[in-house]
Amino acid sequence: MASYNRTRRIGEEIRKIVSTMLINGIKDPRINSMVSVTDVEVTSDLSYAYVYVSILGGDEESTLQGLSSAESYIRREIGKNIKIRHIPQIIFKIDDSLIKGMYMDSLIKKVSQKDQERPQVEDNENE
Repeated sequence: MASYNRTRRIGEEIRKIVSTMLINGIKDPRINSMVSVTDVEVTSDLSYAYVYVSILGGDEESTLQGLSSAESYIRREIGKNIKIRHIPQIIFKIDDSLIKGMYMDSLIKKVSQKDQERPQVEDNENE
């Protein structure tokens, strides 16, 4: 359990550092300003950190390439800010939870719309 708490804390620190770097530090033209870090998952052996990013507008593929090319710079900055023996390798992934959430919201709206349009036959039979 202590290992889980430690990886969670390290992941949160990495999220803060990478978020700050996206605002101030990384000057790659492929990375647009509409990139945000939504979550960081660190493996239990601290060898990998999966950084989930949400990209609004722009080209997702080129933004991921820009982030991947800045990985060594990001690792160096993480090493300066977090005192751990081994800095995890950073792997960037697209977080599509917003898209899935909007899709689920549209499905719920469709179902509720159909429920409102359906005649209230059940209520009339009970009277």
